Amino acid sequence: MQVALQNVTLAYDHHPAILDHFSATIPDGELVALLGPSGSGKTTILNLFAGLLTPAAGQIIFDQTDVTSQDSRQRNIGMVFQDYALYPHLTVQDNIAFPLKMAHVKKRHRYQRAAALAELVHVTDQLDKFPRNLSGGQQQRVAIARALAKQPNLLLLDEPLANLDAALREDLRAVIRHIQQQTGVTTLLVTHDQEDALQIADRIMILANGQLQQVGTSVELYRHPHNQTVAAFIGHPQINLLPVATLPAKLRALLPATVLAQANTFGIRSEAILPTTPDVATFSADITQQTQLGRDTQTYLHNLSGNFVSTAIAPTTATQVALTITPQGCHLFNNAGTCLWSGDAHA
Repeated sequence: MQVALQNVTLAYDHHPAILDHFSATIPDGELVALLGPSGSGKTTILNLFAGLLTPAAGQIIFDQTDVTSQDSRQRNIGMVFQDYALYPHLTVQDNIAFPLKMAHVKKRHRYQRAAALAELVHVTDQLDKFPRNLSGGQQQRVAIARALAKQPNLLLLDEPLANLDAALREDLRAVIRHIQQQTGVTTLLVTHDQEDALQIADRIMILANGQLQQVGTSVELYRHPHNQTVAAFIGHPQINLLPVATLPAKLRALLPATVLAQANTFGIRSEAILPTTPDVATFSADITQQTQLGRDTQTYLHNLSGNFVSTAIAPTTATQVALTITPQGCHLFNNAGTCLWSGDAHA
């Protein structure tokens, strides 16, 4: 089922609008991540789809049906929260089957469905246990199974990995991706963590200040950001942003002159800053620190343009390095933050 918000406006009393004529579409059968910083409006959008909030203006559309005035019980949705929200007095089996019990499904049929979903989320051996006997990851698997019990048309995941440690988080990302592909249910994942979005989603919506900044695949957002907000939000280490006016002449010569004249900020990814020999160097910098993160070395650099990071410099005891760049990974932004040029697109 395709779902959409069309020209939605929402504001709380005596506050500016959180969303103002906001539109977004989640295509049928896709897993879409809504990614943005805290306070950007992510949970508000999820609650609008869930029927927990009603917009002051605009429409909420499920396929061709306007559901704006329908409450959550009429929309056939499944929801998963970051705090699991399991019933502590019910076993795993009864937690999964609970929505079916409320729908007056016979016990035998609801337990059959619970068993099938437990297998899908890999908690078959936990069916007789209570939530207090499960790890955080297991509890979230049960919560996902419960949300799927009534075969919803839309699955809403509100920061489902936020309370898990790194190892469990990695494991459950794969589980969520597998479940969505197996069921084909249209899914919206709300998260502030780009790794969740990049590893799980078919498509990512970047939200900031109640505005949809860009929608695309992880590759599209990384290589072809529409603006500085998107470029800064996607990627680790964060993109280096340097004032155009401070760039060395040899570096400026590598960039398109007509665009450079309109640009305010130069953005360059860490992997695009390469060591070279002094005779062909575009610029140089002092090495202020090197940090080893697994197989990657992050080198912190400084020169007259400012501070920046490279991930293309091998461990060294040198204090200064000669550098050049590759166009891929370079971007020019104007004063409004709009991306005027991307080296990936013009390489």
